[in-house]
Amino acid sequence: MIKGKRREQLTPETVLSKISEYDIFKWYMPNPWKMNEVTFSPFRIENNPSFLIGNKYGNLSFIDFADANKRGNCFVFVKLLFNLSSIDDVLRLIDRDFGLGISTKGVEEVKRVVPEYKQPESLGKRYSLIQVVTRKFTNEELEYWNQYHQSIDDLKECGVYSIKKLYLNKSMFPLKDTELRFGYFYDGHWKIYRPFADKKSKWVPNNVPITTMDGKDRIVNCDTAFINKSKKDYMVMRKLFPCSCAVQNEGMGCFSPENVEFLKANSKRQILSFDSDITGVENSQQITKLFDFGYCNVPKKYLKEGIKDWADLAKTYDMKTIEDYLKQKQLL
Repeated sequence: MIKGKRREQLTPETVLSKISEYDIFKWYMPNPWKMNEVTFSPFRIENNPSFLIGNKYGNLSFIDFADANKRGNCFVFVKLLFNLSSIDDVLRLIDRDFGLGISTKGVEEVKRVVPEYKQPESLGKRYSLIQVVTRKFTNEELEYWNQYHQSIDDLKECGVYSIKKLYLNKSMFPLKDTELRFGYFYDGHWKIYRPFADKKSKWVPNNVPITTMDGKDRIVNCDTAFINKSKKDYMVMRKLFPCSCAVQNEGMGCFSPENVEFLKANSKRQILSFDSDITGVENSQQITKLFDFGYCNVPKKYLKEGIKDWADLAKTYDMKTIEDYLKQKQLL
């Protein structure tokens, strides 16, 4: 019989079987921090905190609000912090520093490090606390929405606000004075919209439940419910199609059994409208097939102009263009 300890492979799973994500962040994060509270970034010297380690999605991850390319789990954090070339290098560094003895001879460092602090009790999914100080809309902000044929009364009716200050988990969230920023308010929850930010930070922060719907109160005894994929599309389309609503994005998670049951019970047919690009079409095909919805997207001929949704079609052309198309599709 061959005796001895079976050699383990150095993988993220074997590392996390010996120490936690929290241990890794705790050991390598150079600045003081608390879970779900904004702190100073370890990647630069800054005057305003812009970095957060939190458990919004059920496991610990980090995000640098000033640099959307810096976000991910504890291993990505170590990789970026030490400018390592691969995750393998990250695992070897952690194995060595904690003395795990997976790929190196352990020095039992982990026994000294980990008991020095208390592990967090739970990493269950957590919705962040978002607090907003609103202000009057600026002329620049109103001009932005006027492009989409929205008045200040439309904005108020649809729960769109101009933001003066923003707090995430009671810490000031960094906002640039030069950027447009709006808050979408949903019954105690906020979705922040910065239209000219990069894709990763355009909707950050956001604590709105994925199943929240815009215009749900308009879908009552309808012949046809027109389901949009965003608030902006909803705001445009409801001017032409009163029984319009919107989900939070193009994902399947928006269509909970309760939402689907509500739409079916309150309308004779349901028309789904996502973007007309490849991703939007694929998502709409999946959802319409599953729930027996119809669909009506912006004509693909506009894609060459960068137009893939109703809001941009209204902005680039006019509301009459949309109205004529809906009539052509016999929806009006």
